[in-house]
Amino acid sequence: MSLQQALIGFRFQVDFHEQMLGDKGKGEALPLCRGAFSECSGLEASMEPKVIREGGRNWGVVQRMGPVSFATVILKCGLTRSDDLWAWFSLVGEGAYAHRLKVTITQFDAAGLGLFSWALVNALPVKFKAPDLNASGKEVAIEELHLAHEGLERLDKPLITKLGGGQ
Repeated sequence: MSLQQALIGFRFQVDFHEQMLGDKGKGEALPLCRGAFSECSGLEASMEPKVIREGGRNWGVVQRMGPVSFATVILKCGLTRSDDLWAWFSLVGEGAYAHRLKVTITQFDAAGLGLFSWALVNALPVKFKAPDLNASGKEVAIEELHLAHEGLERLDKPLITKLGGGQ
């Protein structure tokens, strides 16, 4: 991979779309909310290998694919007056467990043009962390939202074509 092909990792945008449990989410609607986050981590999937031991096979074992699991995605952003993230977490925590969102993270190039998007299917907030408060600190107050989800997809066509905008 040449240096020109490498992408910078700090130009991204996160969109939250309505998706009720059982909804395939194929039709794209306007996002419920859109955010600029300072950090997004946990975009990963892994397969647990299954080991099969065969009688008479003394040189190694047979490896088969096991179930795929997805990491918890952590979004961090500077604290604002908006309570959208807390409202979703609180809604689910009070019993609306079927209120899932499709979360898309769009990667942009240096010019702000959308390259591709990652989609989290049936995302569910599992942890909300308010910022640490310190009277002697000078750092920006950062809040976190942890998301469990049922699938990670890479969309070759970006959901958002221009940073801060839509299609």
